[in-house]
Amino acid sequence: MEMLNGQYVRRVKMKREEVPSFNQFPYNLPSLKKLDELTFHPKVTFFIGENGMGKSTLLEAVAVALGFNPEGGSFNFNFSTYDSHSSLDSFLRVIKGVEKPRDGFFLRAESFYNVASNIEELDREGMGPRVIDSFGGRSLHEQSHGEAFFSTFLHRFRGNGIYILDEPEAALSPLRQMSMLTRIHDLVKEDSQFIIATHSPIIMAYPDAVIYEFSEQGLKETKLEETNHYQIMKQFFDDKERMMHHLLNG
Repeated sequence: MEMLNGQYVRRVKMKREEVPSFNQFPYNLPSLKKLDELTFHPKVTFFIGENGMGKSTLLEAVAVALGFNPEGGSFNFNFSTYDSHSSLDSFLRVIKGVEKPRDGFFLRAESFYNVASNIEELDREGMGPRVIDSFGGRSLHEQSHGEAFFSTFLHRFRGNGIYILDEPEAALSPLRQMSMLTRIHDLVKEDSQFIIATHSPIIMAYPDAVIYEFSEQGLKETKLEETNHYQIMKQFFDDKERMMHHLLNG
């Protein structure tokens, strides 16, 4: 794997000797129970796997360990509408690169509404320049979820940054997901680094990346064509009638 001087996050290491018990959540998840050290790609790292395997839990812990708000936002966001994140970040050692990012954002679909609400609250207080101007200038609550999500990705991400995305496809159509690939590539060329948890074969097709799959067997590096996500979608569209027959007729 080619390493770049501009890589902001190199590795994450589990402080296994300090974990109180590997029999309690989230440390009992197979992917975390066996985790020692994980190396990030200098450009794009994907976390994939079925629900409940720990990919979003680890992603959130890395984000919090880097200084992001658990519910999302930039390094400057510190609101909290609920306290549901795990203590995993306390048991991770993040090994950073020499360069420090000039920008950063933790974008997660499930709590994006809370980020949008916090932006409006900050602008009502009027303590400085309008925050919404960095997000395209139009209230995120006055747009569809997908529009607001993509507008944030398009306008707020400025380059030279570390960007952590949790299942961004949840708000995006397939066409928008393809547009997202173009934007990711533009930002990578501007010395940005991404860590993305996703179910989308479209998004995980970005070529200059590493894919880590979370499963009952633990955590392993894989290729797009070897993932269940890709294989299932390919089987479905290669022989849709046969797949539908099995699905609908047992």
